Amino acid sequence: MLARIALGLAALFAAAPAMAQTLVVSDKPDAVAVTLYRDGARSGPIGQGWPGGYALITETRTIALPAGASVIRFVGVSQGMMPETAIVTGLPRGVGEKNRDARLLGPATLVDAYLKRRVTVRRTNRATGKVTESDAVIESGPEGGVLLTSDAGVEALGCSGLPEGLRYPGVPADLSAKPTLSVTSDSAAAQTVTVQLSYLAQGFDWSANYVAQLGERDTLDLFGWMTVVNGGSQGFADARTSAVAGKLNKGRAARLPVGPAPALRLQCWPLGTTSMAGPPPAPDAVSAEDIGSFEIVVTGNRVRGMLQRAPAPPPPPAPVMMAEQEELGDLKLYRIPEPVTVAALATKQVALLHRESVKVARLYRGSFSPFPYNDGEARPPSRPTEIVLRAENRTSEGLGLPLPAGKLALFGDRGGQPVLIGESSLADRAVGDEVELFPGTSSDVRYTVIGRPASRRRQAFRIEVSNAHDGPVTFEVPIPYAVADASAELVLRKGVKTWRVLVPANGTASLDIALKRER
Repeated sequence: MLARIALGLAALFAAAPAMAQTLVVSDKPDAVAVTLYRDGARSGPIGQGWPGGYALITETRTIALPAGASVIRFVGVSQGMMPETAIVTGLPRGVGEKNRDARLLGPATLVDAYLKRRVTVRRTNRATGKVTESDAVIESGPEGGVLLTSDAGVEALGCSGLPEGLRYPGVPADLSAKPTLSVTSDSAAAQTVTVQLSYLAQGFDWSANYVAQLGERDTLDLFGWMTVVNGGSQGFADARTSAVAGKLNKGRAARLPVGPAPALRLQCWPLGTTSMAGPPPAPDAVSAEDIGSFEIVVTGNRVRGMLQRAPAPPPPPAPVMMAEQEELGDLKLYRIPEPVTVAALATKQVALLHRESVKVARLYRGSFSPFPYNDGEARPPSRPTEIVLRAENRTSEGLGLPLPAGKLALFGDRGGQPVLIGESSLADRAVGDEVELFPGTSSDVRYTVIGRPASRRRQAFRIEVSNAHDGPVTFEVPIPYAVADASAELVLRKGVKTWRVLVPANGTASLDIALKRER
């Protein structure tokens, strides 16, 4: 009985036709929003190559669904898309499965896809212009040199001395001209739907860059730029763009191809030989100059076999719009009020903030350590001080807004011309925080730490500071040790005892201090 039931079910399933899936292609989004997050491990400027930050990308697309099962291809997603984070809403019966089509159409991927398959080699005689074509099979490539087998034997591509190219019968199904996400879905009837695709993508980053003009009477004018970097091959036109300042906990994503597409490497036989003796040396990546007129032709399509370099970053735009700052819990969101294009392999700058007449205090700082000094040693040489510009991030002081981390270039005025004074790093600073800039060192304000005779319980020092300026300056030095005695009052700054003194013009000041010895 059970055997007859099993045979009946098998016959039923065999007779039932396989469910056909209709291919639906969505070429581009109707609207897109890009929210950028910084590389949390980066401490300096954004480096070249593949950025270490990421972005939340939200696309709105209109799709014509057929009745029944379908495969929907979202063409033009980010190259660094993390498919495990993709969410698609708006489909009548949801999503069955997701597939990230990672391999992009290019000279190297085409050669790899047609390995051990037949292609057409096309050559043009430079003298006569005559074009000849012959069939060949790709035997190896694309990294170790492309070898072809034809009726004439085995040869290396690009070594005939004639302009040549490969003609392919078609584009393999697993290659896409743009990064693509495929999902399966089902619909009871044919209908047009609006769907939203959201996902995280690697290969993005952003930072703040500041320009400050030092004015008279200890004030400065501060202008900030939002620098946005897209390291991927896919751009986003007219995107609603935002950036988030702060550090988020984020797990490690699945590894994906990053950076530019793999290079096609061409390697010729050694001159005067008919074979490659031993392993060939590692070839250099093909450049436009090396390839010359070499091209790859796919039936109905023509793709130039030249590597494209990332365009140079565009000059900063005129400050016609300013990013709008919003609260995002404990984070800060900076929203660009107008749509901008986050282009592929490009850097964009948008005005972030502008404050005039910010009050700053200029002072000179030294450092103190008792360990290099011994009793009775010769007087050590004086050392230059560190220049410090200190401001309070308050509205009353001319600021009063969150400052994202970034680099600052400080300029002064000399004869009506701006002169670079120095550069400084700026950490994230909330409203009410203290802001410190360190544009460089001063040789006009110098200090010396001199060791004095010590006892079993005390270690004595003298700190001397000199000022070569025509006006008085403020000097301070933190002393993060147990102080037994001091000849001047020490102030407490950020929990550390600090000597702060006003050094007169062309004058000096000194402090005698004794530290407690450890028993």
